[in-house]
Amino acid sequence: MVTPTSLAGMNATLQEVAALPEHAAQSLPGRFYTDPDYFRYEVETYLSRDWHCLGRADEIPRPGDYFTSQLFGEPLLVVRGDDGAVRVLSNLCRHRGMPLAEKAGSTRRFVCAYHAWSYGRAGELVNAPRMRDKGVSAENCSLPAFRSEMWNGFIYANLDDDAAPLAPRLRQLETLLQRYGTGEMRIVRSFEEEWKTNWKCLVENFMEAYHLSVVHPETLHPYTPTGLSRKSMADDAFTSYCANYPDTAATRGEGAPGLTPEERRRSTLFCLFPTQLASQAATLLVSLSIQPLEVDRIRVRWTLSTYADELTQDELEQRIALWHEVNREDREKLEKMQLALTSRHAPSGPLAPRDYEGTIWDFYRYLARRTAATAPALAPA
Repeated sequence: MVTPTSLAGMNATLQEVAALPEHAAQSLPGRFYTDPDYFRYEVETYLSRDWHCLGRADEIPRPGDYFTSQLFGEPLLVVRGDDGAVRVLSNLCRHRGMPLAEKAGSTRRFVCAYHAWSYGRAGELVNAPRMRDKGVSAENCSLPAFRSEMWNGFIYANLDDDAAPLAPRLRQLETLLQRYGTGEMRIVRSFEEEWKTNWKCLVENFMEAYHLSVVHPETLHPYTPTGLSRKSMADDAFTSYCANYPDTAATRGEGAPGLTPEERRRSTLFCLFPTQLASQAATLLVSLSIQPLEVDRIRVRWTLSTYADELTQDELEQRIALWHEVNREDREKLEKMQLALTSRHAPSGPLAPRDYEGTIWDFYRYLARRTAATAPALAPA
């Protein structure tokens, strides 16, 4: 069992690692990825109070379209209302807590399968059979709404009613993506998987180029070899790198008309802290939303979107198959590593140069900032 003193010690280690200069950056010891009490501490102190991507707005294009999600034990209902607005509502009937919807669909009303209470598309209570004399009304029994924002076609939610707005933090990331037409891309497919790994392991894996040519020799190396990758923009909200294509690689499409030749010849990968990972290319946008479940288990919801109609259906199916294989290759490695990280010798080794693992250094500094506020309370007496 981790005591407050040992939590304080782990946070002190995190602060030390994050304070190292970039050229001397080190990885975190294995315990940060395997200790269940530290995971609960992360959830309580910052993960459940930050913004998380739930999906794409065009997944629910028409009034009544919805999909369900979950964040840290909160069942969510993401729905487009009659006014065109996207809302993130509690997916629980206000009577006895029965879930109102599953998976995705479209409906005129959400009707509880237990006692037939019904709610409109904005979450307002419409009918509660035989409850008129109990004072039940739309004023006191409509569905609670969570904080939500839309940005570049993505839907974000925050469980913290007092959280600062998301959009003002994203100006530099907006600059990085401004010519891609990210918000105009249309969704092609979405998938959900469970991986047996710590949430931070997937963040680090997706955001470093060091493994590309080793783990993905046939799937990614021909297009995004490790040696051509270059670190890109970063600030307190995100980190990024460019996976550049070799001259020998075939074109990946034209995309938006304002793209530079360099942007057409690369994939721009970014992590919007803490849990959104994305690969933005000229004609394809892949976004992974991590939902941490336990210290060694995550749900990964990923969407694939495309620009206009440049890619044929056969080309899209090939890209989907490619991403399935890339994710399988990464998942296999991460699940093996998760088991090994429980070793007392799980290393705090040197990170590769900035173009290959500098994004991990950015991620550690994010973690250090988010935990710094709680450090005094954890200090030993």
